[in-house]
Amino acid sequence: MRLSFAKYHGAGNDFIMVDDRSVQFPVDRWEWVRQLCERRMGVGADGLILVRAHPEFDFEMVYFNADGHRGSFCGNGARCAVHFWHSLHPEVERGFMLASDGVHAFEWLSE
Repeated sequence: MRLSFAKYHGAGNDFIMVDDRSVQFPVDRWEWVRQLCERRMGVGADGLILVRAHPEFDFEMVYFNADGHRGSFCGNGARCAVHFWHSLHPEVERGFMLASDGVHAFEWLSE
């Protein structure tokens, strides 16, 4: 599988960001996520975040820890996910994202 990604850094953590609006990333391949996050032989990251389309919210954030398993909510990752979403949809300045722990409101503040 060919994977396009961005690398984001937020308050001391780094993340592999994947545009998965088509919901095709193999979420059951935890060992693949672990290999991608591995610092010496992979891309290297504290986690991997999928930004997915969602029928009820602006987007869904699916967060994986560096060990490849789904993690709980990550605040630094959420900040990166909103920035990544805004890069894909610059017209969206506020909205709602779904994460593992529920719904979160976001607002894009001009730089």
